[in-house]
Amino acid sequence: MITVNLYYKGTNGSARAFAQEMESTGIADAIRAEAGNLRYQYFQPLSDPETILLIDSWTDQAAIDAHHASPMMAQLAALREKYDLHMTVERFVSDEYEADRKYIRS
Repeated sequence: MITVNLYYKGTNGSARAFAQEMESTGIADAIRAEAGNLRYQYFQPLSDPETILLIDSWTDQAAIDAHHASPMMAQLAALREKYDLHMTVERFVSDEYEADRKYIRS
């Protein structure tokens, strides 16, 4: 699994408005329905009301590449431009480490 954390930064509530539009227009749900998507969820840091965090997880790089090649990316780019958002990105590749399981309360 590959997880990408995208931090959308804006001003005057623009990042939150972007996430709300992604949800209300169905774009977020369409991305969630794409082959290989495991998670597509927005969060807001308590200490930074001008940032929205998107946690975006995919089965593999091929699924991400297909997502990036989809027409939906033009919609995303237009919304990012509309809300004048700037982004930073973190990328993680999961490795199932069994020894950690004893510390996880399910």
